[in-house]
Amino acid sequence: MKNDLECALNDSNYTEHGRIFVISAPSGAGKTTLVGFLKKQFPFLAESVSCTTRDPRGNEVDGVDYFFLSKDEFFAKREAGGFAEWAEVHGNFYGTPLDFLRRQLDSGRDIICDIDYQGAINIKKAFTKEAVLILVLPPSMEELESRLRKRATDDPEVIKRRLHNAKNEIMHYPYFDFVVVNNDLNTALKQLEAIISAHTDSSIFHNLETIKKLTE
Repeated sequence: MKNDLECALNDSNYTEHGRIFVISAPSGAGKTTLVGFLKKQFPFLAESVSCTTRDPRGNEVDGVDYFFLSKDEFFAKREAGGFAEWAEVHGNFYGTPLDFLRRQLDSGRDIICDIDYQGAINIKKAFTKEAVLILVLPPSMEELESRLRKRATDDPEVIKRRLHNAKNEIMHYPYFDFVVVNNDLNTALKQLEAIISAHTDSSIFHNLETIKKLTE
């Protein structure tokens, strides 16, 4: 029985495609903090590292936080069809490597993506069945502005532009499967955990060891 089970699980016909959990939010809504907690809570999630033409911030590391590319390098990769999605945000370009997503999904792995709303919509178009889109929002525009100012990484003009862009981003909520309001960090985190758990708890990939023990 054990050998039959292993053969079945290794057969491509029995491979369950993974999910892509795409988390988007206006700048300053707390997305980065929430995603950081989710990675610790769900270590099985493969992280999608985006390419960007913007400069690194603080302690960001190339290949870990982003792949930092020149515009020429980014455009060459885009022309070669190397992105599942790409977008221009605040004057910089961002893209999600297509080959990485396909490899992970085909192996049954689940992926977490931290990208803007434009990228999220394009991911859904490319992976209709696999993508789960989650929009994280601030409780109010006043709170969003306060968070951006406390962050102290942008000058006043950049903050003004981010607030203007945030309203446009929020208007695209109908494209998302779930909306989480980050008024309280712990509450927002529990809601995100519930969404991910609901889509992964019954997956074959994450229960292989239990299945094997039960059938030995």
